[in-house]
Amino acid sequence: EEEFKWLLQEEVHAVLKQLQDILKEASHRFALPASGSGGAVKQENFVLSTSGTDQVKGVLTLQGDALCQADVNLKMPRNNQLLHFAFREDKQWKLQQIQDARNHVNQAIYLLMNRDVNYQFKTGSEVLKLMDAVMLQLSRARNRLTTPATLTLPEVASSGLTKMFTPALPPDILVNFYINLNKLCLTVYQLHVLQPSTTKNFKPAGGSILHNPGAMFEFGNQRYEVSHVHKVECVVPWLNDALVFFTVSLQLCQQLKDKISVFFSYWNYRPY
Repeated sequence: EEEFKWLLQEEVHAVLKQLQDILKEASHRFALPASGSGGAVKQENFVLSTSGTDQVKGVLTLQGDALCQADVNLKMPRNNQLLHFAFREDKQWKLQQIQDARNHVNQAIYLLMNRDVNYQFKTGSEVLKLMDAVMLQLSRARNRLTTPATLTLPEVASSGLTKMFTPALPPDILVNFYINLNKLCLTVYQLHVLQPSTTKNFKPAGGSILHNPGAMFEFGNQRYEVSHVHKVECVVPWLNDALVFFTVSLQLCQQLKDKISVFFSYWNYRPY
């Protein structure tokens, strides 16, 4: 019992302090100014590339959770025509995944700090409950970066992203930006119109992170088929840092839970 009391009074607080420090570092990696601080977030440029193709090239400018500039060149495979399109100067594209991940991190920090400095935990159950709540927020933060949203092609077509560019995107081009782990990804879909006389069996595609050539959909009373798909990406180093911090923090939470569970099992099974 003395050992368990020491665990509650000393080790739990040491682990909570360690978790706070790690998660504050994770939060800083997202480079978003705290509300009211007025500090500008630095802009970072990233070159989009992929192995094996030069159909799509581009440079993205990321500022915290916002894509503030995208400059993309697309070589059309049919005629090798080169298309160039960029964000309009008055437009930014919010990356909801980054915003959500940071919000979950800040919620985890709030849970860890939301008690008086002299507060003493009285039961192991109390600590387990706190660890579960923190781990839930950290898992959600990690999942937002590792699991991009699935979208149907009509959802991609009707996304506000299509209206971001100058010159305007041609009707046979769709684009989508998303985060996958530590990468910022751009997918470009080239389409062809399915004529009413086509003998192809029309079967609209469902939701997916990445649609393949041959996927069909209907939009604006017109039926389309995806003819070519180009995916290019760039590594964002601070996203990698954040994912490492999430993993370390989840391990620390689990280790503390395991220690407390050892005491619980000892008390439940000790001989009388």
